[in-house]
Amino acid sequence: MSKQACPVCGQATVEKFRPFCSKRCADIDLGRWLKGVYRVPTDEAPSDEEATER
Repeated sequence: MSKQACPVCGQATVEKFRPFCSKRCADIDLGRWLKGVYRVPTDEAPSDEEATER
């Protein structure tokens, strides 16, 4: 099996934190998801509730 790179910092992954190299990088990635940095594209229009949050 080939070594994969951590998607946050590019270092080799560690089995315990896979696909990340450390808990720190895993936490950084989780923070990005929670802040809305990562978005899944969709064709749906935002609901009324989502529109008022912006």
